[in-house]
Amino acid sequence: MYREFFGLKEKPFNLTPDPAFLFLSKKHQEALAHLSYGITERKGFIEITGEIGAGKSTICRALLNRVGEKVKTAYLLNSNITSDMQLLCTIIDDLGIKPAGKNKAALLKAMNKFLLEQTTLGNNVVLIIDEAQNLKPKVLEQIRMLSNLETDKEKLLQIILVGQPELKDILRRPELAQLNQRITVRYHVSPLEREETEHYIRHRLNVAGANGSLSFAEEAYDLIHNFSSGVPRLINVICDKTLLCAFVEETKHITDSIVKKSSEEA
Repeated sequence: MYREFFGLKEKPFNLTPDPAFLFLSKKHQEALAHLSYGITERKGFIEITGEIGAGKSTICRALLNRVGEKVKTAYLLNSNITSDMQLLCTIIDDLGIKPAGKNKAALLKAMNKFLLEQTTLGNNVVLIIDEAQNLKPKVLEQIRMLSNLETDKEKLLQIILVGQPELKDILRRPELAQLNQRITVRYHVSPLEREETEHYIRHRLNVAGANGSLSFAEEAYDLIHNFSSGVPRLINVICDKTLLCAFVEETKHITDSIVKKSSEEA
């Protein structure tokens, strides 16, 4: 509705994790660096946590766009997997593996063969599980068992667990001690600082083609940061409603009063 008014080629504050809009704050750069290091060095398990809306899924998609042809990936978005068989079938299907049978032994044999073949070719295989805090302990235990697929020198499968902060508490449970001990790379994605919030908003507007067609008052940035606590998803929600409110008022200068009004109407 407001795109034409502001001269935008697309909506700048959609909630979908579009890598084209990725804003690399210091924390996001560090998260990507940890992921790249863990994959390159074949560290086995990597844990990435962050609050809801912190940009974890966007980081994962950015990682997928950055890895080269030598990295084969499986990205599990459905964390409501309830059994080890469902987990294995999902991974194998995502990797394009064709098992000889449908029982657990056949699935594991096919996966092990695939991983060994990829290692021989000089490739790395990475499994990314988003919203991992939703996984049941028995499924997490099966994931640990998958980490046993290795040669004498290196892991055949790199596993990235991505989730909300409670994932750390889940992994501290006594029954998951062996899994928790195998996580060698950990990183927590923190919210944006006030200055980063401003840069984030400017970045998304520029990507959307703003080219100076609208402006924000410093007080508006302050209020958006305070209302959102620096969480990117909340920043998007607030900014989207703010632009709609500015469109209704037919102004291209966003003030703190417009931000406040749009937030009150949310």
